[in-house]
Amino acid sequence: LDMEFTGLHSTSLQNNMPSLFDSPAERYLKARRSVQRFTVTQLGLAIFSNENSNKYVVHSYNFFLFPSTLGVTDVEFTLSASSIQFLSHYGFDYNKFLKDGIPYMNEVQEKILSQRLSAGSWKISGTLGRDALKKAIDEVTSWIAAAEEEETMILQDLSGYQMFEVQLVLRQALKNVWTQPLEDKKVMVKKVSPQNRWLLENSPYDCCQKEQILLSARGFTNLFQTLVEAKKPLVGHNMLMDIMHLHEKFYKPLPESYEEFKRNIHNLFPVLIDTKTVTKSIWKQFPFPRASNLLEVYAVLCSSKLNPKDPAWPVIALASDCSRYAEKESPHEAGYDAFLCGSVLLKSAHLLLCRSTADGVEADPSFPQYLTVLAEYLNKVNVIRGAVSSINFSGEDVPCQHPPLLVVQVRGWPGLNERQIYQEFKAVCRFDVRRLSENQFILLSNKFNHVRLVLRDYKHHPHLRVSVYRHWRHSPRVNCLLQVSGIVALWSLLAFVLGGAPS
Repeated sequence: LDMEFTGLHSTSLQNNMPSLFDSPAERYLKARRSVQRFTVTQLGLAIFSNENSNKYVVHSYNFFLFPSTLGVTDVEFTLSASSIQFLSHYGFDYNKFLKDGIPYMNEVQEKILSQRLSAGSWKISGTLGRDALKKAIDEVTSWIAAAEEEETMILQDLSGYQMFEVQLVLRQALKNVWTQPLEDKKVMVKKVSPQNRWLLENSPYDCCQKEQILLSARGFTNLFQTLVEAKKPLVGHNMLMDIMHLHEKFYKPLPESYEEFKRNIHNLFPVLIDTKTVTKSIWKQFPFPRASNLLEVYAVLCSSKLNPKDPAWPVIALASDCSRYAEKESPHEAGYDAFLCGSVLLKSAHLLLCRSTADGVEADPSFPQYLTVLAEYLNKVNVIRGAVSSINFSGEDVPCQHPPLLVVQVRGWPGLNERQIYQEFKAVCRFDVRRLSENQFILLSNKFNHVRLVLRDYKHHPHLRVSVYRHWRHSPRVNCLLQVSGIVALWSLLAFVLGGAPS
């Protein structure tokens, strides 16, 4: 699975950017605010079928998505200029997203629509829909006055939900008409008798029955529910934002509770595999060239220098009707990145299986064998720059082993803030910064050599004194406690001295 969005991290919200200081719950709440503001533009699925021996056939699909607008509260979402520019650079088709995007809704939105359809209180969304509806009503009312019973007319150029909306409004307003959708965005309107109208309304083949409308409005959510029911391993790369959007857009609004979110996702998808978590580990075990993104990882694992004579090496073939990716690379197209994810997983799992088997891998290793060697990585979704390296959806999160914290003491340089401290050290190396007190700041890095470098280079700085953070010495709470204890001890001593002196 892979997804593209209208943005990743909302910078308009204060302190919303990822930080090494973030606990899993803090990172979740930051990401939750961003997921609520942005939407999904494209979702890619690559389905890997183990046909025979070590051969896997892949069907890869792209789904352009757009929020459902039928009878629900109008959905608002934000666009990040950098994200839009990034996708445009890689040829993303925004016309397909805006004009032909498949609708979707979560359970809360579906419940609201269902209640409104039952009560007849649903609303037309947007000026475009109201204009099309007004035009259709004008045409029908002009025609029906002179029309004979069983005579028909055709309404044309109705797109998407307008096909449903026009029929629902006409049936509600005029008791002597019946409607039926046709191909090519057309609707047939027929003048009928009251008896015939009653028979048609109770026909099981009526496309405007509540269940049919809900089925259409759910759109891609129907496929999401199929994925949930299948309980197949779900594979992604750096997939935290992906699964949060899955929850928010197709299941339920993201809860405030981090633990509830973990439980929900684990119930929906019992086996998650993040190829970023897997490849971070195997890159430490094998002497591979440096790779910074999914496409580079895939290229390294496909190199002819890697196990060129291994007959059990997984063979991955694109299905005949999904062969476009065999001819050209399409990075950051969701379906292509989903194909890369599955391929990277199989190749990585095979390497791990080879390493764990002293006598070599059998001729046709099975996918369950691959899952066995991947056991320590299952349900551990990578976290970018946080207090944990991954979120464990089937257990407790394990904290990262970060280098020691540094404390910066500012002297003779009043008014410095966290941003200015960050810019000061950015030229040397990257630290995340938090204010400790009026003239003290905490620095946190994920690289030990950065800590050593800063301690060395700032040893004689005229305004900034950098040292390793000691809780007993630098913590404001400990200092406050020591001060209070000192005052209490002093008053006790004075009371003892004064109380023991002769009157």
